[in-house]
Amino acid sequence: MKKTIFLSLFLFLIALVNTSSVADYMGEPYGAYRPVFMKRADLENSVSYRDGRALTHPGKIYSRAPYIYVNERYKGVHVINNSDPAHPVNEGFIVAPGCIDMAVKGDIMYLDNAVDLVAFDLVSKKVTKRVKNVFPVPVAPDNSYYWMYDEDMVLVGWEKNK
Repeated sequence: MKKTIFLSLFLFLIALVNTSSVADYMGEPYGAYRPVFMKRADLENSVSYRDGRALTHPGKIYSRAPYIYVNERYKGVHVINNSDPAHPVNEGFIVAPGCIDMAVKGDIMYLDNAVDLVAFDLVSKKVTKRVKNVFPVPVAPDNSYYWMYDEDMVLVGWEKNK
C-alpha cells in the first residue's frame, strides 16, 4: 500500500513538472522570462557608485531627505537629490545586480545584491559589509523558477523573452 501511494505521488510530481517544464513546445525556454546569471566572484565585486542615469524600469522608492532612492529592478538604485523639489537632480546610480529592495539607516544603505545583503556607505560610496546567501533566488515576474544552474553562478535577474 505504501509503495502504491509513493509511486502515485512520484508519478504525479513527474506529470506536474512536465506540464510546467523549462522548455515548452513552442521553443521558448523558461516561459516568458529567461534567467540572467553572474559569476559569484563578479557579483561580490559588482556594487559600485556611478554617474546618474535615466530611469527605465523603476521599482520601489525610499525617501530620506534630501534624497530619494529609486530602485531600478535587478540593476541597482538611483540617487536623486530632492533639495529643490521643483528641480530634482539625478546625482548617481548604485550598481547592484539583482537588487530589488533597499533601506537606509544613518549613512548606510542596506540593499540586496541578488542573494546577498550588502551594506553600502553613502558617504564613502563603498561596500562596508556583505553577508552571503541571505535572500532566496529572485523569482521571475511570471512567478516561474529556474533551478538548474552552476553553483559558481548566481541568478541576478530576469529578462523578458522576445
